[in-house]
Amino acid sequence: MAEECPATKPSVTDERQTGKREVAGGTLLHGGDLDGARAAFPDAPEPWIDLSTGINPWPYPLPPVRPDAWSRLPGRGEEAALRSAAAACYGAPSADVVAAASGSQALIQLLPRLRAPGRVAVLGPTYAEHARCWALAGHDVRMVEGVEEADVLVIVNPNNPDGRRWPAARLLELADAQHARGGWLVVDEAFADMRPQDSLAAHAGKPGLVVLRSFGKFFGLAGLRLGIALAPVALAMALREAIGPWAVSGPGLAIATAALGDRHWIEATRGRLAAAAAELDRLLERAGLRVVGGTELYRLVEDPRAPALYRALGEAGILVRRFEQRPDWLRFGLPGAAGEWQRLGVALGVEGSRALQPRETSAP
Repeated sequence: MAEECPATKPSVTDERQTGKREVAGGTLLHGGDLDGARAAFPDAPEPWIDLSTGINPWPYPLPPVRPDAWSRLPGRGEEAALRSAAAACYGAPSADVVAAASGSQALIQLLPRLRAPGRVAVLGPTYAEHARCWALAGHDVRMVEGVEEADVLVIVNPNNPDGRRWPAARLLELADAQHARGGWLVVDEAFADMRPQDSLAAHAGKPGLVVLRSFGKFFGLAGLRLGIALAPVALAMALREAIGPWAVSGPGLAIATAALGDRHWIEATRGRLAAAAAELDRLLERAGLRVVGGTELYRLVEDPRAPALYRALGEAGILVRRFEQRPDWLRFGLPGAAGEWQRLGVALGVEGSRALQPRETSAP
């Protein structure tokens, strides 16, 4: 959900780490940090192309918003309408299992404070924020490669950055096992919108299961700041109480409710993103890069030349995502406008790179 940030990290045991590695290629920037990129590459051309986040570059077309949404506090009815729209969009049983917050990061920070300190296992490599926030709340956190017994097990599905997917049946088994020991299975589905058949949303409310969804990535409206939790009714209610009133702005509620209910746009966008991801694969492969994973919103490449390529792209005004523990990895988000595809191709040294003109989707 949230990209790794440069804040001071609490103590987290990482069983995968065999030794300290220096960060290759200069200062490690978190996803979307264009201010940091400009400081690191002051001579890069403007405008920057930000491919460091997995955000849809063709956002949902903003619907009309009533003027009074800006001038008054949102009411309970608008928040209830959003929860109903989210339940219907994701296939959850009812709005009673839904809690909304001002971004997925807010939920990642809040959940650890609703349990007494215990043992937490986070399957990695994945978002650093999951382990960081559980550790900050006083839990004993381990980053692990496989399922381990713990009070809370956190799995990102599909995973970021490698796109690893877990079968729904296996995750439901793990949720049962966690509930049997009085624990939770937290499944972060930030990138699940493309393949709803892989989601556990239909099982929301199941004891021991917490599902997190990110609105901004698929709908391309990260600045709106909306995250959704799907949880057993009592826990969803506790989350709503802990979040407090007016967690999402009035305009944000109106826009998100419309977007979540726009089935035509959602289906058309799934096709558009799948086509763009396939085009990005072809471009990266023509540049001699090996795609080793990802989702339809980002692609992961593995190459020993990654640090040098990161610098070359930065000098060309293109920001991609790299990883402290895997300097041979780079993650590429989707370019948007045709000119961005062309600039990326030129920066990668692809001769005769054509500018992709993605298929348009109609506004609601």
